[in-house]
Amino acid sequence: MNILFRILVTSILVMVITYFFPSIAYVDGYKSAIIVAIVLGLLNLFVKPVLVLFTLPVTIFTLGFFLLVINAAIIALCTKLVDGFKVDGFLGALFFSIILSISQSLVYKLTGESE
Repeated sequence: MNILFRILVTSILVMVITYFFPSIAYVDGYKSAIIVAIVLGLLNLFVKPVLVLFTLPVTIFTLGFFLLVINAAIIALCTKLVDGFKVDGFLGALFFSIILSISQSLVYKLTGESE
């Protein structure tokens, strides 16, 4: 049930973010938002740890700020994989990933869900 809740929350947040920032991101509909949530979850599970491992020296040198670049790369990769989801450029992906991460943290904290 926990994974279904996370997918639902992420898909709703993707829809809300694209509604308030239409110049940054575009989502085709709720089905595309659910697919985006699933793909982001899978990319964060399988691809992100590999990227973090390979860029560990840069991440340490930048005191962890390079993780923002990795998150933006994950969003950009999701844009390539999911039809009906578009983020404009690298800065758009960076901004989208920051807003999504903050809003997910707030929702999970309010609902008592643990990270």
